[in-house]
Amino acid sequence: MGSTAKNRRSSCLIACLAWLFVLTSSPVTAETAKSVPKTKAEITLSFAPVVKKVAPAVVNIYTKRIAQQRVRSPLFDDPFFRRFFGRNFGGAPKRRMQGSLGSGVIVRSDGVVVTNAHVIKGANQITIVTADRREYEAKVLLRDRRTDLAVLRIKADGKFTALSFGDADELEVGDLVLAVGNPFGVGQTVTSGIVSAVARTTVGITDFRSFIQTDAAINPGNSGGALVTMDGRLVGINTAIYSRTGGSIGIGFAIPSNMVQAILTSALAGTPLLRPWIGAGGQDINADIAGSLGLKRVAGMIVRKIHKDGPAEKAGLKRGDVITAINGKSFLTAQGLRYRLALLKIGGKAKLTVIRNGKTIEISIDLLAPPETPPRNLTTIAGYSPFAGATIANLSPRLTEETGFQGPEDGVVILDIARGSPAHRLRMARGDMIISVNGVAITRVSTLKEMVAEPQRNWFVQLRRRGQLITLRLRG
Repeated sequence: MGSTAKNRRSSCLIACLAWLFVLTSSPVTAETAKSVPKTKAEITLSFAPVVKKVAPAVVNIYTKRIAQQRVRSPLFDDPFFRRFFGRNFGGAPKRRMQGSLGSGVIVRSDGVVVTNAHVIKGANQITIVTADRREYEAKVLLRDRRTDLAVLRIKADGKFTALSFGDADELEVGDLVLAVGNPFGVGQTVTSGIVSAVARTTVGITDFRSFIQTDAAINPGNSGGALVTMDGRLVGINTAIYSRTGGSIGIGFAIPSNMVQAILTSALAGTPLLRPWIGAGGQDINADIAGSLGLKRVAGMIVRKIHKDGPAEKAGLKRGDVITAINGKSFLTAQGLRYRLALLKIGGKAKLTVIRNGKTIEISIDLLAPPETPPRNLTTIAGYSPFAGATIANLSPRLTEETGFQGPEDGVVILDIARGSPAHRLRMARGDMIISVNGVAITRVSTLKEMVAEPQRNWFVQLRRRGQLITLRLRG
């Protein structure tokens, strides 16, 4: 028994020595190098150095606007009294100040600030409060509703701490980021998280969509604040959250820095904000289309429409082509292509990666300003017709770009409606396309003007709103 026990101990000793030899002779990898922190420096790892670099460039934005308020009894709206005393029966509306709160980022040392367009919407007065609690007035250089971005300039001389831009295209899912802003007006706050997704185009917040999604907490008041990387570079402007309660549930969205830079360049140059136009439109690639065309990925845009004499036609693009990338940057949807185009400059060229008949080719295309053909012929309809009070125009690529209307680039569109007018009472709306009147197709403003110039016994009107056909039957 003694001999057997001694042999077992010897075998165990030899096995342990062999295992120790394997451990000490194996290369140290990231997995084997993990260990418990041994020093104070390792225990106190912190984002504080990044925050110290970033925080002075993130500002609070307070806005004030004058609102019209009328305190009145329902009696004042009674048709009997209004007939004798007029529409202002019950007193004139009172003016009162309304305030709102948001965040912004200083991106130039001379006091240029970027924020969300909705933060300053309707503002009569804008106050910038820096991290050291100094207050300045600011003026608007540019407000672009379609990207929900605005550029401001602080009305003061001096140098300000500014953030440098990072490249949002280099972000990967899982990268650490910090969100800096002023949630709920409690004061400057920093939250941390990761990049949850990139190139989110299905979030219907703006017209040009390719959002960075993050789980860093973004709450009301954070809008316009900074999303930064661990080297302190600005990669996004926090703009919206998905929430059922109004607070953060870990799904926040930021506008990529590449779009911010494009808007900033236009604002500082003082040039009209126009995006390049290629004269082609299409639809997203879905699984069915990908299967029928033998595509390896469900991504890109299939070309369905090519504008006559436009850049796409001149470049040789054809209906049925599938565009998968522009200048080597791939995208998933047609919205992704629109976003990529919006980052480019008018007057240059772009290289489209196209799949045609199963083969991949590249097409060079000119980037032009959208033309105003036909002229818009802006007209406000008067007289006695269902369209009285409506301001209409001929659609063109230029007008489509300016307004952000989705759909065709030709036809007649309603741009504005006077409150209380016949068109308003019939619930016509801005953006409605006028398809036909009494069986006559309305392709130009001049056609509609001829139709409403003559009294009609009955009216049969067809409108198109967000893809839905609306029919109105009226007696004259």
